[in-house]
Amino acid sequence: MVFTFKRLQIPEIILIEPKVFTDNRGFFLESFKESDFLANGISKKFVQDNFSHSAYGVIRGLHYQNPPKAQAKLITVIRGEIFDVAVDIRKNSPTYGKWVGEILSEINHRSLYVPEGFAHGFCVLSKESDVLYKVSNEYSREDEDGVIWNDPAINIAWPIKNPIISSKDGQLRLLEDTNNDFAYQ
Repeated sequence: MVFTFKRLQIPEIILIEPKVFTDNRGFFLESFKESDFLANGISKKFVQDNFSHSAYGVIRGLHYQNPPKAQAKLITVIRGEIFDVAVDIRKNSPTYGKWVGEILSEINHRSLYVPEGFAHGFCVLSKESDVLYKVSNEYSREDEDGVIWNDPAINIAWPIKNPIISSKDGQLRLLEDTNNDFAYQ
């Protein structure tokens, strides 16, 4: 197997570390291999790739899509470094409102798997970042929603001060005021 799969404090969130082969030319790694992912409990089929470019201090999120267009995500940094966050928004979950965060970068080559039922966001720690993420459902404007990045009940320890936030993300609601359709099973 060319990956290490590590379940985090919220066990549905999985940190993935590929085996990196380096030599004087650079490096090679497999970033996704369906059979290895299936063997480690990641069975979602990914149907769309998204790419974002952001500058230092940008926070994107916390985003999700409601069922029936809910999305699982596999997040990878191509260039730069981010602090990637997933928040459990599944009603009746023992970890409801809790979050996990991991540093993903072009240096550590890690990816983060975020299943349906979690709000996702990240902040850019490097001068710029390029983030590629696979999703299990196509984008649906009608089903998109989110939680405000600085919800005091969630209390994410963002590693930057004075973030750059889009006007759309700045108008997201507190988790307690959202009407998401996710339930813990």
